[in-house]
Amino acid sequence: MNAFHRQVPDIEREVTDLPLAATRAVANGPQKRDLIAGLEKGLSVIAAFDQERPRLTMSEVAALCGLTRAAARRYLITLEHLGFVSSERKMYSLTPKVLRLGQSYMHSARLPRIVQPELHKLAFALKEASAASVLDGADVICIAATSAGRMVSATLQPGTRVPAYCTANGRVLLAALPQDAIDGWIARQTLTALTPNTITHGERLRIEVARTRAQGYAAVDQELELGLRTIAVPLRNYRGDVLAAMNVSVHAARVSMDQLIDDCLPALMHAQSSLRNLL
Repeated sequence: MNAFHRQVPDIEREVTDLPLAATRAVANGPQKRDLIAGLEKGLSVIAAFDQERPRLTMSEVAALCGLTRAAARRYLITLEHLGFVSSERKMYSLTPKVLRLGQSYMHSARLPRIVQPELHKLAFALKEASAASVLDGADVICIAATSAGRMVSATLQPGTRVPAYCTANGRVLLAALPQDAIDGWIARQTLTALTPNTITHGERLRIEVARTRAQGYAAVDQELELGLRTIAVPLRNYRGDVLAAMNVSVHAARVSMDQLIDDCLPALMHAQSSLRNLL
């Protein structure tokens, strides 16, 4: 199964220091003439490779990225020249050099650096795995994690991407959106049954997201993977904006859902409160 968000630190102050016209441009997004289409398409070629499609032909890259075969060829040749792609027998794959793009975020972004120490405290106090994620389209991406010696899932490591609809972090992040955005998001998803417990009906998912918003946390029982139970809370900054979600994950054979909530939610909420003063 196919298993990064924005830095927010001083963005408002930076925007208010800009001239009015520039401030409007920031608020409304860049103009098309200011965008470099080639960079956008090159990054889309890199993003076309994933766990389900680790090797692609030129034609497959073209189809996945909406490019002509000639354009896909030029992008792949360029990426291979730069060392981000390798080829063998007309099949292309990413090289380890692509990890530098993710490392640039992990080493420079403020959010993972602030969250990671709190994750360590939480995980070692509970003796359970803990992770923080952000929403990216249909998925959540893990930006920080620690296992506390317990490997409950391969998805609980920085850089992994999992569907938002069937994860506790995903539902917490969805619950922070306006209702019309939630409705639109759900309408665009293909809710695949990853386990017999996965919610695959849009209306039921909408109810779960509403429940998450009302109670301030999400608890998910083996919807992403059999044997994996997770509870998550939102991470807010001092203004109340939700920047990420933090979870604790356990083996279902060891911890019931009631135990998960009773034992882990208070610690999660304490970590949530501590981080709010730092974000």
